[in-house]
Amino acid sequence: MGFWKHHSTSRVLLVPQNSIVEYSALSRLEPGEPLNDETRLCPMRAGDRSVLLLFKRGATADTNAIGAIHIAFGIARCDLPAWERWLKEQGISIELRKTWKYGGEALYFRDPDGHLLEVVTPGVWNIY
Repeated sequence: MGFWKHHSTSRVLLVPQNSIVEYSALSRLEPGEPLNDETRLCPMRAGDRSVLLLFKRGATADTNAIGAIHIAFGIARCDLPAWERWLKEQGISIELRKTWKYGGEALYFRDPDGHLLEVVTPGVWNIY
């Protein structure tokens, strides 16, 4: 169970330590440098060639997104049931299950900061 592609590149978090724990558990995303009082972000490996950047709110100029934002992770179609089981085991509520026009399926849920996360299979758009 892993990611194919990571569609977004960064998050701005109020309580980044909580999110690092959750994102680490999401298919074993690997944190790079630790996030502490001295650092402004934590890079996390998201697949072979993608990085998810978790920024501390207010620690980096021009990266202070306000409000809930959305991030989608591409997964293999055969991994969708494993993701659904894992989310249930972690006590994470699935807000929405959706089947898209081209047959892609998605599960939507929230991270500890309230941002909307999605795992999605191919078939969402005609290009993915």
